[in-house]
Amino acid sequence: MKSMSKKSYTGINIQWPISQDILSGKKTIETRTYKFPEKYLGQELLIIETPGKLGKFKSRIVGKIIFSDSFKYESKKAFYEDQERHFVDKNSPWAWTEKAKWGWEIDSVIVFKDAKPLNKRPGIAFTTNIKLLV
Repeated sequence: MKSMSKKSYTGINIQWPISQDILSGKKTIETRTYKFPEKYLGQELLIIETPGKLGKFKSRIVGKIIFSDSFKYESKKAFYEDQERHFVDKNSPWAWTEKAKWGWEIDSVIVFKDAKPLNKRPGIAFTTNIKLLV
């Protein structure tokens, strides 16, 4: 019988229901107003699904994700031409503004069969040192 051990992960906070589009494989670009931190490129991160304003649950761990690259959208036009990959429309709270928009390319996603509780307070964008049985 294989023994279980705890591994330390960093998690990325993604609001529900956007998290569900990533988990389903429909959303292949996550958008933010900053470049993806290079130290996490190619690294397995936990997906921390946060409730945002619409969810009726506590933040939870729902899967793992790997990002392969990030790029800056050069214009509003370029941003919306890529809408079929990032799912952000003009009426979204994450719509184009005067702040730079970055696309984070999702390389792979593993969906957990059951959500796991997050036993610590989530950080602003990333949550470090999450212990998970592997």
